[in-house]
Amino acid sequence: MISDDDADPELLDTLALARTPHGTVDNVMRVHSLRPNTMRGHVTLYRAALHDDTNTLPTWLQETISSYVSILNKCDYSLANHWANARHLISDDTRADQIAAALHSDNPASVFDGAELALMQYARKLTLAPADMQETDVKALRDTGLNDGEILEANQIVGYFNYVNRLLNGLGVTTDGDTVGYYQSNSD
Repeated sequence: MISDDDADPELLDTLALARTPHGTVDNVMRVHSLRPNTMRGHVTLYRAALHDDTNTLPTWLQETISSYVSILNKCDYSLANHWANARHLISDDTRADQIAAALHSDNPASVFDGAELALMQYARKLTLAPADMQETDVKALRDTGLNDGEILEANQIVGYFNYVNRLLNGLGVTTDGDTVGYYQSNSD
């Protein structure tokens, strides 16, 4: 990974795009230093899938889906960041602990029902058995009251985290030097 000090002008421009609210560039983005074009694409995809103001799924649920996919993929990097975000947004330590335990034991039915449970089941199947997906999987989501836009949001989150978990695990990226969690203050 190339530091800011060693970056050429093209990379510096791309690093500026990838900066977090803390003013840092997380390792998940910096790992693209040798290919700034993939960093630009990654930043755009990440923000569209997870931090877009037009998304209508609750932000805590988006982060929880992200965390579940990361658990299923055994991606410690994404889990550390996105569970910190989910925990912050859930804003109830007891509930967050229950959800974390359920996701880690692969038993979301112990804490979720309805649309939330259906989204976790969809995320699990799409992550672990993508070739087995059927039209009935989308119908099951609709049957819980989710609309097609919300289903697409969940699909994009699951797809993004399957991509990024493989990128991170495949290159051995760690959180060393990162500010973990989007909602952390600069003083943390």
